[in-house]
Amino acid sequence: MGPALTPTPGGPVSANGSGNVAARCCAGCGGRIQDRFLLHALDRYWHTGCLKCSCCQAQLGEIGTSCFTKAGMILCRNDYIRLFGAVGSCMACGQNIPANEMVMRAQSHVYHVKCFTCVTCRSPLVPGDRFGLVNGSLVCEQDYPKVVKGHTALPARTTHKVC
Repeated sequence: MGPALTPTPGGPVSANGSGNVAARCCAGCGGRIQDRFLLHALDRYWHTGCLKCSCCQAQLGEIGTSCFTKAGMILCRNDYIRLFGAVGSCMACGQNIPANEMVMRAQSHVYHVKCFTCVTCRSPLVPGDRFGLVNGSLVCEQDYPKVVKGHTALPARTTHKVC
């Protein structure tokens, strides 16, 4: 998934903090951006009409707040899903994850949001929670010391079907 599209007031910007003012240039057309608003995506600035999907040419600032990039293309959500399909399979339940579904990631593993739970207590893990990976299984911060010391055994993966 790509960066968020951020409408930003256009206007001049200080180029080096010394008071010298330089106009922002559009990454799409190379022209000076003097519009009231501009888009910030992929660490560059764009005229609202220049940031377009590489496939359908939809103006990305008008159809949503995010864009996707892969294989050198800038894409709208629909074309990204159409071209690159599924994200993969969930590490917890083994089922396929469609590309349009939100996921949770831990290292190289991908999970359905509802499967991103501690294998011992089944507590959901949310962004910001501390957890550990033990033999590829998610363990919450509270259960981690017990599992590592061997006081609590990890359940077999085949029993962890929450999806």
